[in-house]
Amino acid sequence: MKQFAQPIRFGIATSGCLIAYFLILSLFNLHTNIFFSLFNGVITAFGIYEAIKYFKLKNPDSFDYGKGFAAGLVTGFVATLVFTIFFALYSTELNGAFLEQLSTAWFNDYKSFEGIVFFTVAIMGFATSLVLTLSFMQLFKTSRNLKRKLVNNH
Repeated sequence: MKQFAQPIRFGIATSGCLIAYFLILSLFNLHTNIFFSLFNGVITAFGIYEAIKYFKLKNPDSFDYGKGFAAGLVTGFVATLVFTIFFALYSTELNGAFLEQLSTAWFNDYKSFEGIVFFTVAIMGFATSLVLTLSFMQLFKTSRNLKRKLVNNH
């Protein structure tokens, strides 16, 4: 569990940034524009990148692909889980008209629109976390190509 303490902290910090961004958008009544949710990926990417980078700097001797991947995935999943819970509370308790404003057509056509939206937010966050972690681990993994060349030349 100790190895997950740092990624959990980064996940909580990332979710705090996501929540702050959402609330800033809501101040300007832009939170119903789906286009602005694209920046959530940038925020999540930064959090995952920093978590993997910090994890590698803190544990240079024991860092490997699996541990870096786990750090990135835990960071992204924690951020997604906390943000999804906030999103559900915001849209049901704090601003009951939010989901209706988000998509009037969907709200009228689907009986369980809230569940669909919460599920979509969670799945998008989990998928983004997985893809970004796989991408960033390509930057942080140690290459063995040089070692193979040296062995073949001698």
